[in-house]
Amino acid sequence: MPPIFRAPRYLGASAIAGRGALPYLACVITHARWTSQRWFASVLIAMVVLIAVATVVGAEMLSRTTEVSNRLNDRIAPARTAVAELTAAVVGQETGVRGYVLSGEQQFLDPYAQGRGDETRLVAQLRGLLEGHSDALADLDAVERRMASWRETAAEPLVRARRSDSYNVALVTQSKEAFDDVREPLAGLDSKLAALRAEGRADLNDSRRLRNTAFAGLVVALLVLIASIAVLLRVVVLRPLNELSAEVRRVAGGDFDHRVAPRGPADLAVLAADVEAMRGKLADSLAASRQQAAELHRSNADLEQFAYVASHDLQEPLRKVASFCQMLQRRYAGQLDDRAQQYIGFAVDGATRMQQLINDLLAFSRIGRMYDDREPVDLDEVVGRVEDTLALAIEETGAEIVRPKLPTVPGDATLMTQLWQNLLGNAIKFRRPDVPPRVTVTVTEDAEKYTFAVADNGIGIDAEFADKIFVIFQRLHPRDVYSGTGIGLAICKKIVEHHGGQIRLDTSYTDGARIEFSLTK
Repeated sequence: MPPIFRAPRYLGASAIAGRGALPYLACVITHARWTSQRWFASVLIAMVVLIAVATVVGAEMLSRTTEVSNRLNDRIAPARTAVAELTAAVVGQETGVRGYVLSGEQQFLDPYAQGRGDETRLVAQLRGLLEGHSDALADLDAVERRMASWRETAAEPLVRARRSDSYNVALVTQSKEAFDDVREPLAGLDSKLAALRAEGRADLNDSRRLRNTAFAGLVVALLVLIASIAVLLRVVVLRPLNELSAEVRRVAGGDFDHRVAPRGPADLAVLAADVEAMRGKLADSLAASRQQAAELHRSNADLEQFAYVASHDLQEPLRKVASFCQMLQRRYAGQLDDRAQQYIGFAVDGATRMQQLINDLLAFSRIGRMYDDREPVDLDEVVGRVEDTLALAIEETGAEIVRPKLPTVPGDATLMTQLWQNLLGNAIKFRRPDVPPRVTVTVTEDAEKYTFAVADNGIGIDAEFADKIFVIFQRLHPRDVYSGTGIGLAICKKIVEHHGGQIRLDTSYTDGARIEFSLTK
Protein backbone atom coordinates (compact mmCIF):
# COMPACT_ATOMS: atom_id res chain seq x y z
CA MET A 1 0.00 0.00 0.00
CA PRO A 2 1.53 3.40 -0.93
CA PRO A 3 2.27 5.84 1.88
CA ILE A 4 -0.43 8.27 2.84
CA PHE A 5 1.74 11.29 2.21
CA ARG A 6 5.34 12.22 1.67
CA ALA A 7 6.90 14.80 3.94
CA PRO A 8 8.45 17.86 2.27
CA ARG A 9 12.19 18.16 2.56
CA TYR A 10 11.97 21.15 4.85
CA LEU A 11 9.98 19.13 7.44
CA GLY A 12 12.01 16.82 9.62
CA ALA A 13 10.93 13.28 10.36
CA SER A 14 10.30 14.11 13.99
CA ALA A 15 8.08 17.02 13.00
CA ILE A 16 6.00 14.82 10.73
CA ALA A 17 5.78 12.07 13.33
CA GLY A 18 4.70 14.50 16.02
CA ARG A 19 1.25 15.84 16.63
CA GLY A 20 2.23 19.20 15.19
CA ALA A 21 2.06 17.64 11.71
CA LEU A 22 -1.64 16.78 12.03
CA PRO A 23 -2.96 19.89 10.23
CA TYR A 24 -0.49 19.24 7.42
CA LEU A 25 -1.51 15.58 7.35
CA ALA A 26 -5.20 16.43 7.14
CA CYS A 27 -4.53 18.93 4.35
CA VAL A 28 -2.47 16.43 2.30
CA ILE A 29 -5.03 13.66 2.80
CA THR A 30 -7.86 15.94 1.74
CA HIS A 31 -6.15 16.76 -1.53
CA ALA A 32 -4.74 13.28 -2.16
CA ARG A 33 -7.90 11.24 -1.63
CA TRP A 34 -11.50 11.36 -2.63
CA THR A 35 -14.05 11.85 0.09
CA SER A 36 -16.74 9.24 0.66
CA GLN A 37 -19.30 11.75 -0.63
CA ARG A 38 -17.30 12.10 -3.83
CA TRP A 39 -17.17 8.32 -4.26
CA PHE A 40 -20.90 7.98 -3.86
CA ALA A 41 -21.57 11.03 -6.01
CA SER A 42 -19.50 9.43 -8.80
CA VAL A 43 -21.46 6.19 -8.57
CA LEU A 44 -24.76 8.06 -8.53
CA ILE A 45 -23.69 10.11 -11.57
CA ALA A 46 -22.80 6.87 -13.36
CA MET A 47 -26.24 5.51 -12.46
CA VAL A 48 -27.92 8.66 -13.75
CA VAL A 49 -25.94 8.50 -17.01
CA LEU A 50 -26.75 4.81 -17.40
CA ILE A 51 -30.43 5.42 -16.77
CA ALA A 52 -30.45 8.34 -19.19
CA VAL A 53 -28.74 6.31 -21.94
CA ALA A 54 -31.01 3.36 -21.24
CA THR A 55 -34.02 5.66 -21.38
CA VAL A 56 -32.99 7.02 -24.79
CA VAL A 57 -32.19 3.56 -26.15
CA GLY A 58 -35.37 2.12 -24.66
CA ALA A 59 -37.44 4.95 -26.09
CA GLU A 60 -35.89 4.33 -29.51
CA MET A 61 -36.58 0.60 -29.22
CA LEU A 62 -40.16 1.23 -28.15
CA SER A 63 -40.60 3.72 -30.97
CA ARG A 64 -39.27 1.25 -33.50
CA THR A 65 -41.44 -1.55 -32.12
CA THR A 66 -44.47 0.72 -32.14
CA GLU A 67 -43.72 1.81 -35.70
CA VAL A 68 -43.43 -1.76 -36.97
CA SER A 69 -46.54 -2.80 -35.04
CA ASN A 70 -48.48 0.18 -36.38
CA ARG A 71 -47.39 -0.59 -39.94
CA LEU A 72 -48.63 -4.15 -39.56
CA ASN A 73 -51.88 -3.20 -37.87
CA ASP A 74 -52.70 0.03 -39.67
CA ARG A 75 -51.48 -0.62 -43.24
CA ILE A 76 -50.46 -4.13 -44.15
CA ALA A 77 -53.32 -5.99 -42.42
CA PRO A 78 -56.00 -3.59 -43.74
CA ALA A 79 -54.37 -3.77 -47.19
CA ARG A 80 -54.69 -7.55 -47.24
CA THR A 81 -58.32 -7.25 -46.21
CA ALA A 82 -58.88 -4.66 -48.92
CA VAL A 83 -57.24 -6.96 -51.52
CA ALA A 84 -59.58 -9.76 -50.45
CA GLU A 85 -62.55 -7.42 -50.76
CA LEU A 86 -61.21 -6.18 -54.15
CA THR A 87 -60.95 -9.76 -55.35
CA ALA A 88 -64.53 -10.35 -54.28
CA ALA A 89 -65.66 -7.17 -56.05
CA VAL A 90 -63.86 -8.15 -59.26
CA VAL A 91 -65.22 -11.70 -59.17
CA GLY A 92 -68.68 -10.28 -58.42
CA GLN A 93 -68.53 -8.18 -61.61
CA GLU A 94 -67.59 -11.19 -63.72
CA THR A 95 -70.29 -13.34 -62.08
CA GLY A 96 -72.95 -10.67 -62.59
CA VAL A 97 -72.09 -10.28 -66.31
CA ARG A 98 -72.08 -14.03 -66.84
CA GLY A 99 -75.42 -14.45 -65.06
CA TYR A 100 -77.01 -11.68 -67.10
CA VAL A 101 -75.72 -13.18 -70.35
CA LEU A 102 -77.03 -16.64 -69.43
CA SER A 103 -80.42 -15.54 -67.99
CA GLY A 104 -81.09 -12.22 -69.61
CA GLU A 105 -82.50 -10.89 -66.34
CA GLN A 106 -81.59 -7.35 -65.41
CA GLN A 107 -81.17 -8.11 -61.72
CA PHE A 108 -77.93 -9.98 -62.43
CA LEU A 109 -76.31 -6.70 -63.43
CA ASP A 110 -76.74 -5.29 -59.92
CA PRO A 111 -73.63 -7.16 -58.55
CA TYR A 112 -71.73 -5.89 -61.61
CA ALA A 113 -72.63 -2.27 -60.82
CA GLN A 114 -71.97 -2.69 -57.12
CA GLY A 115 -68.64 -4.42 -57.85
CA ARG A 116 -67.51 -1.48 -59.97
CA GLY A 117 -68.26 0.94 -57.15
CA ASP A 118 -66.48 -1.26 -54.58
CA GLU A 119 -63.53 -1.61 -56.98
CA THR A 120 -63.16 2.15 -57.26
CA ARG A 121 -63.36 2.61 -53.49
CA LEU A 122 -60.98 -0.25 -52.65
CA VAL A 123 -58.39 0.79 -55.24
CA ALA A 124 -58.31 4.29 -53.75
CA GLN A 125 -58.01 2.79 -50.25
CA LEU A 126 -55.20 0.46 -51.32
CA ARG A 127 -53.25 3.30 -52.89
CA GLY A 128 -53.23 5.07 -49.52
CA LEU A 129 -52.31 1.93 -47.58
CA LEU A 130 -49.56 0.83 -50.02
CA GLU A 131 -47.84 4.20 -50.26
CA GLY A 132 -44.12 3.58 -50.51
CA HIS A 133 -44.48 -0.04 -51.74
CA SER A 134 -43.91 0.42 -55.50
CA ASP A 135 -44.10 -3.31 -56.39
CA ALA A 136 -47.49 -3.70 -54.79
CA LEU A 137 -48.72 -0.47 -56.39
CA ALA A 138 -47.56 -1.74 -59.78
CA ASP A 139 -49.67 -4.88 -59.34
CA LEU A 140 -52.60 -2.70 -58.25
CA ASP A 141 -52.19 -0.57 -61.38
CA ALA A 142 -52.12 -3.74 -63.47
CA VAL A 143 -55.33 -4.96 -61.83
CA GLU A 144 -56.99 -1.61 -62.48
CA ARG A 145 -55.86 -1.52 -66.16
CA ARG A 146 -56.83 -5.11 -66.87
CA MET A 147 -60.24 -4.67 -65.23
CA ALA A 148 -60.84 -1.59 -67.37
CA SER A 149 -59.71 -3.53 -70.43
CA TRP A 150 -62.01 -6.48 -69.49
CA ARG A 151 -65.00 -4.21 -69.09
CA GLU A 152 -64.23 -2.41 -72.35
CA THR A 153 -63.46 -5.43 -74.50
CA ALA A 154 -65.55 -8.15 -72.91
CA ALA A 155 -68.11 -7.21 -70.27
CA GLU A 156 -69.72 -4.22 -71.94
CA PRO A 157 -69.90 -5.86 -75.40
CA LEU A 158 -71.47 -8.96 -73.84
CA VAL A 159 -74.10 -6.90 -72.08
CA ARG A 160 -74.95 -5.01 -75.23
CA ALA A 161 -75.02 -8.18 -77.29
CA ARG A 162 -77.33 -9.91 -74.80
CA ARG A 163 -79.68 -6.97 -74.85
CA SER A 164 -79.88 -7.19 -78.65
CA ASP A 165 -79.90 -11.02 -78.61
CA SER A 166 -76.85 -11.06 -80.83
CA TYR A 167 -74.15 -12.45 -78.52
CA ASN A 168 -72.17 -15.52 -79.34
CA VAL A 169 -69.82 -18.00 -77.71
CA ALA A 170 -66.73 -16.21 -79.01
CA LEU A 171 -67.53 -13.13 -76.92
CA VAL A 172 -67.99 -15.30 -73.81
CA THR A 173 -64.66 -17.00 -74.40
CA GLN A 174 -62.98 -13.64 -74.95
CA SER A 175 -64.48 -12.32 -71.68
CA LYS A 176 -63.22 -15.37 -69.77
CA GLU A 177 -59.69 -15.00 -71.14
CA ALA A 178 -59.63 -11.25 -70.36
CA PHE A 179 -60.86 -11.87 -66.79
CA ASP A 180 -58.20 -14.56 -66.25
CA ASP A 181 -55.60 -11.88 -67.01
CA VAL A 182 -56.97 -9.90 -64.04
CA ARG A 183 -56.43 -12.77 -61.60
CA GLU A 184 -52.63 -12.81 -62.11
CA PRO A 185 -51.87 -9.28 -60.71
CA LEU A 186 -54.43 -9.83 -57.94
CA ALA A 187 -52.61 -12.99 -56.86
CA GLY A 188 -49.26 -11.17 -57.12
CA LEU A 189 -50.58 -8.29 -55.03
CA ASP A 190 -51.81 -10.70 -52.38
CA SER A 191 -48.46 -12.53 -52.37
CA LYS A 192 -46.53 -9.28 -51.96
CA LEU A 193 -48.77 -8.24 -49.06
CA ALA A 194 -48.23 -11.65 -47.44
CA ALA A 195 -44.48 -11.16 -47.83
CA LEU A 196 -44.75 -7.65 -46.34
CA ARG A 197 -46.71 -9.06 -43.42
CA ALA A 198 -44.12 -11.79 -42.82
CA GLU A 199 -41.33 -9.18 -43.06
CA GLY A 200 -43.20 -6.89 -40.68
CA ARG A 201 -43.69 -9.67 -38.17
CA ALA A 202 -40.00 -10.54 -38.39
CA ASP A 203 -39.11 -6.86 -37.83
CA LEU A 204 -41.54 -6.73 -34.92
CA ASN A 205 -39.98 -9.79 -33.34
CA ASP A 206 -36.51 -8.35 -33.86
CA SER A 207 -37.57 -5.04 -32.30
CA ARG A 208 -39.13 -6.77 -29.32
CA ARG A 209 -36.06 -8.97 -28.86
CA LEU A 210 -33.78 -5.94 -29.06
CA ARG A 211 -36.03 -4.05 -26.65
CA ASN A 212 -36.05 -6.91 -24.16
CA THR A 213 -32.28 -7.23 -24.46
CA ALA A 214 -31.85 -3.51 -23.80
CA PHE A 215 -34.10 -3.65 -20.74
CA ALA A 216 -32.34 -6.77 -19.45
CA GLY A 217 -29.01 -5.02 -19.94
CA LEU A 218 -30.32 -2.02 -18.02
CA VAL A 219 -31.43 -4.25 -15.15
CA VAL A 220 -28.08 -6.03 -15.11
CA ALA A 221 -26.22 -2.72 -15.18
CA LEU A 222 -28.34 -1.37 -12.32
CA LEU A 223 -27.71 -4.53 -10.29
CA VAL A 224 -23.98 -4.20 -10.97
CA LEU A 225 -24.06 -0.58 -9.85
CA ILE A 226 -26.02 -1.47 -6.71
CA ALA A 227 -23.48 -4.21 -5.97
CA SER A 228 -20.72 -1.68 -6.62
CA ILE A 229 -22.31 0.70 -4.13
CA ALA A 230 -22.46 -2.09 -1.54
CA VAL A 231 -18.82 -3.03 -2.15
CA LEU A 232 -17.81 0.63 -2.21
CA LEU A 233 -19.66 1.26 1.03
CA ARG A 234 -17.87 -1.67 2.65
CA VAL A 235 -14.40 -1.05 1.26
CA VAL A 236 -14.28 2.74 1.19
CA VAL A 237 -16.38 3.63 4.24
CA LEU A 238 -17.27 0.73 6.55
CA ARG A 239 -13.90 -0.99 6.67
CA PRO A 240 -11.91 2.21 7.45
CA LEU A 241 -14.63 3.24 9.88
CA ASN A 242 -14.46 -0.13 11.66
CA GLU A 243 -10.68 0.10 11.80
CA LEU A 244 -10.95 3.61 13.22
CA SER A 245 -13.49 2.37 15.77
CA ALA A 246 -11.16 -0.47 16.78
CA GLU A 247 -8.28 1.95 17.26
CA VAL A 248 -10.48 4.33 19.25
CA ARG A 249 -11.63 1.45 21.47
CA ARG A 250 -8.00 0.46 21.95
CA VAL A 251 -7.18 3.98 23.10
CA ALA A 252 -10.31 4.08 25.26
CA GLY A 253 -9.24 0.76 26.77
CA GLY A 254 -6.16 2.40 28.23
CA ASP A 255 -3.53 2.30 25.48
CA PHE A 256 -3.18 6.07 25.31
CA ASP A 257 0.18 5.85 23.51
CA HIS A 258 -1.34 4.08 20.50
CA ARG A 259 -1.44 6.43 17.52
CA VAL A 260 -4.58 6.52 15.39
CA ALA A 261 -3.56 6.20 11.73
CA PRO A 262 -5.71 7.95 9.09
CA ARG A 263 -7.35 5.54 6.61
CA GLY A 264 -10.06 5.51 4.00
CA PRO A 265 -11.46 8.48 2.09
CA ALA A 266 -10.38 12.02 2.83
CA ASP A 267 -13.19 12.93 5.21
CA LEU A 268 -12.66 9.79 7.33
CA ALA A 269 -8.90 10.37 7.25
CA VAL A 270 -9.39 13.92 8.51
CA LEU A 271 -11.69 12.55 11.22
CA ALA A 272 -8.97 10.07 12.21
CA ALA A 273 -6.45 12.92 12.30
CA ASP A 274 -8.77 14.89 14.59
CA VAL A 275 -9.17 11.84 16.83
CA GLU A 276 -5.39 11.48 16.92
CA ALA A 277 -5.07 15.13 17.90
CA MET A 278 -7.60 14.61 20.67
CA ARG A 279 -5.76 11.47 21.79
CA GLY A 280 -2.52 13.41 21.92
CA LYS A 281 -4.05 16.09 24.09
CA LEU A 282 -5.61 13.50 26.36
CA ALA A 283 -2.29 11.67 26.58
CA ASP A 284 -0.57 14.91 27.54
CA SER A 285 -3.26 15.66 30.11
CA LEU A 286 -3.00 12.12 31.46
CA ALA A 287 0.76 12.43 31.78
CA ALA A 288 0.33 15.74 33.56
CA SER A 289 -2.34 14.28 35.85
CA ARG A 290 -0.10 11.33 36.63
CA GLN A 291 2.65 13.71 37.53
CA GLN A 292 0.23 15.68 39.66
CA ALA A 293 -0.96 12.44 41.25
CA ALA A 294 2.64 11.55 42.09
CA GLU A 295 3.17 15.00 43.55
CA LEU A 296 -0.12 14.70 45.45
CA HIS A 297 1.01 11.33 46.77
CA ARG A 298 4.23 12.90 47.98
CA SER A 299 2.24 15.78 49.43
CA ASN A 300 -0.06 13.34 51.23
CA ALA A 301 2.96 11.51 52.57
CA ASP A 302 4.31 14.83 53.81
CA LEU A 303 0.90 15.57 55.32
CA GLU A 304 0.90 12.21 57.05
CA GLN A 305 4.34 13.01 58.41
CA PHE A 306 3.13 16.44 59.50
CA ALA A 307 0.09 14.89 61.19
CA TYR A 308 2.33 12.49 63.04
CA VAL A 309 4.66 15.32 64.10
CA ALA A 310 1.72 17.56 65.02
CA SER A 311 0.04 14.86 67.08
CA HIS A 312 3.21 13.81 68.89
CA ASP A 313 6.25 16.05 68.58
CA LEU A 314 4.43 19.41 68.62
CA GLN A 315 2.01 18.64 71.40
CA GLU A 316 4.66 17.33 73.78
CA PRO A 317 6.44 20.75 74.14
CA LEU A 318 3.03 22.42 74.50
CA ARG A 319 2.09 20.06 77.30
CA LYS A 320 5.40 20.79 79.00
CA VAL A 321 4.90 24.54 78.68
CA ALA A 322 1.41 24.34 80.13
CA SER A 323 2.49 21.91 82.86
CA PHE A 324 5.53 23.87 84.00
CA CYS A 325 3.61 27.15 83.91
CA GLN A 326 0.99 25.63 86.14
CA MET A 327 3.72 24.25 88.48
CA LEU A 328 5.37 27.65 88.55
CA GLN A 329 2.01 29.23 89.39
CA ARG A 330 1.36 26.81 92.27
CA ARG A 331 4.89 26.92 93.74
CA TYR A 332 5.32 30.66 93.68
CA ALA A 333 1.71 31.60 94.19
CA GLY A 334 2.45 33.74 97.22
CA GLN A 335 5.58 35.34 95.80
CA LEU A 336 4.18 36.54 92.46
CA ASP A 337 2.13 39.65 92.03
CA ASP A 338 -1.09 39.82 90.08
CA ARG A 339 0.68 40.82 86.87
CA ALA A 340 2.90 37.72 87.00
CA GLN A 341 -0.11 35.52 87.76
CA GLN A 342 -1.85 37.04 84.74
CA TYR A 343 1.14 36.37 82.51
CA ILE A 344 1.30 32.76 83.64
CA GLY A 345 -2.44 32.42 82.91
CA PHE A 346 -1.91 33.79 79.43
CA ALA A 347 0.87 31.27 78.80
CA VAL A 348 -1.26 28.33 79.99
CA ASP A 349 -4.25 29.50 77.95
CA GLY A 350 -2.11 29.97 74.84
CA ALA A 351 -0.61 26.50 75.12
CA THR A 352 -4.06 24.98 75.67
CA ARG A 353 -5.53 26.80 72.69
CA MET A 354 -2.57 25.77 70.56
CA GLN A 355 -3.26 22.14 71.46
CA GLN A 356 -6.92 22.59 70.54
CA LEU A 357 -6.01 24.20 67.20
CA ILE A 358 -3.65 21.33 66.41
CA ASN A 359 -6.33 18.77 67.28
CA ASP A 360 -8.89 20.58 65.12
CA LEU A 361 -6.43 20.83 62.24
CA LEU A 362 -5.73 17.11 62.50
CA ALA A 363 -9.45 16.36 62.49
CA PHE A 364 -9.88 18.57 59.40
CA SER A 365 -7.03 16.81 57.57
CA ARG A 366 -8.42 13.33 58.34
CA ILE A 367 -11.67 13.99 56.43
CA GLY A 368 -11.58 11.93 53.24
CA ARG A 369 -8.21 10.48 54.19
CA MET A 370 -8.80 8.34 57.24
CA TYR A 371 -12.62 8.30 57.05
CA ASP A 372 -13.79 7.43 53.55
CA ASP A 373 -16.33 4.62 53.81
CA ARG A 374 -19.26 4.37 51.43
CA GLU A 375 -21.88 2.43 53.32
CA PRO A 376 -25.58 3.06 54.03
CA VAL A 377 -25.81 5.41 57.01
CA ASP A 378 -29.12 5.78 58.88
CA LEU A 379 -29.16 9.50 59.65
CA ASP A 380 -32.03 9.01 62.07
CA GLU A 381 -29.77 6.89 64.26
CA VAL A 382 -26.83 9.27 63.76
CA VAL A 383 -28.82 12.31 64.90
CA GLY A 384 -30.21 10.30 67.81
CA ARG A 385 -26.66 9.56 69.01
CA VAL A 386 -25.72 13.22 68.54
CA GLU A 387 -28.67 14.26 70.70
CA ASP A 388 -27.46 11.87 73.38
CA THR A 389 -23.98 13.42 73.17
CA LEU A 390 -25.44 16.91 73.48
CA ALA A 391 -27.88 15.90 76.22
CA LEU A 392 -26.15 18.01 78.90
CA ALA A 393 -26.15 21.16 76.75
CA ILE A 394 -29.77 20.50 75.75
CA GLU A 395 -30.79 20.11 79.39
CA GLU A 396 -28.88 23.21 80.59
CA THR A 397 -30.26 25.49 77.86
CA GLY A 398 -33.74 23.97 77.64
CA ALA A 399 -33.17 23.37 73.91
CA GLU A 400 -35.79 21.70 71.73
CA ILE A 401 -34.87 19.78 68.59
CA VAL A 402 -37.72 19.18 66.15
CA ARG A 403 -37.01 16.78 63.30
CA PRO A 404 -38.77 14.26 61.06
CA LYS A 405 -37.61 10.73 60.45
CA LEU A 406 -34.40 11.11 58.49
CA PRO A 407 -33.43 8.93 55.51
CA THR A 408 -30.51 6.58 54.93
CA VAL A 409 -27.70 7.89 52.71
CA PRO A 410 -24.41 6.41 51.46
CA GLY A 411 -21.38 7.74 53.31
CA ASP A 412 -19.09 7.46 56.32
CA ALA A 413 -20.85 7.12 59.67
CA THR A 414 -18.07 8.90 61.60
CA LEU A 415 -18.12 11.91 59.30
CA MET A 416 -21.93 12.05 59.33
CA THR A 417 -21.85 12.08 63.13
CA GLN A 418 -19.29 14.87 63.12
CA LEU A 419 -21.38 16.85 60.60
CA TRP A 420 -24.62 16.72 62.61
CA GLN A 421 -22.84 17.28 65.93
CA ASN A 422 -21.26 20.50 64.64
CA LEU A 423 -24.54 21.77 63.13
CA LEU A 424 -26.75 20.99 66.12
CA GLY A 425 -24.03 22.08 68.59
CA ASN A 426 -23.69 25.45 66.84
CA ALA A 427 -27.48 25.91 66.82
CA ILE A 428 -27.53 25.45 70.63
CA LYS A 429 -24.28 27.32 71.26
CA PHE A 430 -25.16 30.54 69.40
CA ARG A 431 -28.49 31.09 71.16
CA ARG A 432 -30.11 34.32 72.25
CA PRO A 433 -29.80 35.29 75.88
CA ASP A 434 -32.72 34.08 78.01
CA VAL A 435 -34.37 32.39 74.97
CA PRO A 436 -34.46 28.58 74.96
CA PRO A 437 -32.96 27.30 71.68
CA ARG A 438 -35.35 25.74 69.19
CA VAL A 439 -33.73 23.77 66.37
CA THR A 440 -35.83 22.60 63.41
CA VAL A 441 -34.53 19.98 61.00
CA THR A 442 -36.28 19.50 57.62
CA VAL A 443 -35.55 17.31 54.61
CA THR A 444 -36.73 17.27 50.99
CA GLU A 445 -35.72 14.98 48.16
CA ASP A 446 -35.61 14.70 44.38
CA ALA A 447 -34.42 12.03 41.98
CA GLU A 448 -30.73 12.50 42.78
CA LYS A 449 -30.30 13.94 46.27
CA TYR A 450 -31.68 14.83 49.68
CA THR A 451 -31.66 18.47 50.80
CA PHE A 452 -31.46 19.06 54.56
CA ALA A 453 -31.92 22.29 56.54
CA VAL A 454 -31.00 23.04 60.16
CA ALA A 455 -32.71 26.24 61.37
CA ASP A 456 -32.47 27.81 64.83
CA ASN A 457 -33.84 30.86 66.65
CA GLY A 458 -30.43 32.10 67.76
CA ILE A 459 -28.39 35.23 67.10
CA GLY A 460 -28.19 34.53 63.36
CA ILE A 461 -25.44 35.36 60.86
CA ASP A 462 -25.23 38.48 58.72
CA ALA A 463 -25.45 37.85 54.96
CA GLU A 464 -22.06 39.50 54.40
CA PHE A 465 -20.42 36.61 56.28
CA ALA A 466 -22.22 33.88 54.28
CA ASP A 467 -18.98 32.66 52.71
CA LYS A 468 -16.57 33.55 55.52
CA ILE A 469 -18.21 31.22 58.05
CA PHE A 470 -17.08 28.16 56.04
CA VAL A 471 -13.41 29.18 56.01
CA ILE A 472 -11.13 27.34 58.44
CA PHE A 473 -10.37 29.17 61.75
CA GLN A 474 -12.61 32.11 60.82
CA ARG A 475 -14.44 33.53 63.84
CA LEU A 476 -17.19 36.13 63.99
CA HIS A 477 -17.10 36.61 67.78
CA PRO A 478 -14.37 37.02 70.43
CA ARG A 479 -13.16 33.94 72.25
CA ASP A 480 -14.32 35.26 75.63
CA VAL A 481 -17.92 35.43 74.28
CA TYR A 482 -18.14 32.11 72.40
CA SER A 483 -15.55 29.39 72.81
CA GLY A 484 -14.09 27.35 69.99
CA THR A 485 -11.52 27.68 67.21
CA GLY A 486 -13.84 28.55 64.31
CA ILE A 487 -13.33 25.30 62.44
CA GLY A 488 -16.73 23.65 62.92
CA LEU A 489 -18.49 24.90 59.76
CA ALA A 490 -15.31 24.44 57.71
CA ILE A 491 -15.36 20.77 58.74
CA CYS A 492 -19.06 20.59 57.82
CA LYS A 493 -18.32 22.04 54.38
CA LYS A 494 -15.52 19.57 53.74
CA ILE A 495 -17.65 16.61 54.88
CA VAL A 496 -20.61 17.62 52.69
CA GLU A 497 -18.46 18.23 49.61
CA HIS A 498 -16.60 14.96 50.22
CA HIS A 499 -19.99 13.21 49.94
CA GLY A 500 -20.82 14.99 46.67
CA GLY A 501 -23.10 17.68 48.11
CA GLN A 502 -23.11 21.41 48.73
CA ILE A 503 -23.67 23.54 51.82
CA ARG A 504 -24.72 27.16 52.20
CA LEU A 505 -26.22 29.74 54.52
CA ASP A 506 -29.85 30.64 53.78
CA THR A 507 -29.58 34.44 53.85
CA SER A 508 -33.36 34.85 53.43
CA TYR A 509 -33.98 33.33 56.87
CA THR A 510 -34.14 36.13 59.48
CA ASP A 511 -35.35 34.37 62.66
CA GLY A 512 -31.87 33.01 63.40
CA ALA A 513 -29.48 30.96 61.27
CA ARG A 514 -30.48 28.37 58.70
CA ILE A 515 -27.88 26.06 57.16
CA GLU A 516 -28.87 24.09 54.06
CA PHE A 517 -26.87 21.19 52.62
CA SER A 518 -27.42 18.31 50.19
CA LEU A 519 -26.33 14.67 50.17
CA THR A 520 -26.53 12.36 47.16
CA LYS A 521 -28.71 9.27 47.27
